[in-house]
Amino acid sequence: MTTVPATRSFAVRHVQLARAAFAAIAAVMVTFSPDHSAVVGLSIFSGFALASGLVLLAAGWLVYSVDTRWPSVVLGTLSVIAGLAGGIAQLRSVTMFFVIVIAWALLTGLVEAISGARGLRAARRLPKTDAARTESRDGLTVGILTIALGLALLLVPTQYALQYTIEDVNATFTLTGIIIGVGIFGGYAAIIAVYLAIAGFSPGRSAGPAPDDLATAVTSAATRESATDDRGKA
Repeated sequence: MTTVPATRSFAVRHVQLARAAFAAIAAVMVTFSPDHSAVVGLSIFSGFALASGLVLLAAGWLVYSVDTRWPSVVLGTLSVIAGLAGGIAQLRSVTMFFVIVIAWALLTGLVEAISGARGLRAARRLPKTDAARTESRDGLTVGILTIALGLALLLVPTQYALQYTIEDVNATFTLTGIIIGVGIFGGYAAIIAVYLAIAGFSPGRSAGPAPDDLATAVTSAATRESATDDRGKA
């Protein structure tokens, strides 16, 4: 008799949608804030990283099994640490914005990309694992985008300053490295928000069982096949 895995109340799609929501909030705050200073940039990043990290930590226990939860736990831990560091008022400087965000982006991006790539390789060996394959592909894509954020910020000179004048308003402005850096983070948050929202709302993305249910189903199938072979030999 085949056992159908129970539908989870908190599944992968909910994690994706929650992450998309927090990224969208960060993108909107950066877009509509007239102040792109290090203080504002780190405040927005801190809230985004903390909220996303807590969701990922919760997903490690509510969505994944013991064997598959390590990426979610590592990503959540790194995000919470980065969020807490960005929340320390004394650290909110131009240099610390780049240090904290770049370190977070490269570390979490690498973890998510490696996890996604490993998941894709594993899913190719198992039958009927479209949901796991799609989730791994999403993780790989988000990981690459996050690494790109870190690399892009590495190219921004922290002390950069360019004065320009807008004749229509007869005013002079200064474009600084921190303004560019905060803007790049806002653009990244907007892209991630759209991508994860599409992933979460797409019909086929979460139709299958959760990763631990998939592993259980594969193990059960192998057990049934072995039992059938034993009966045939008998």
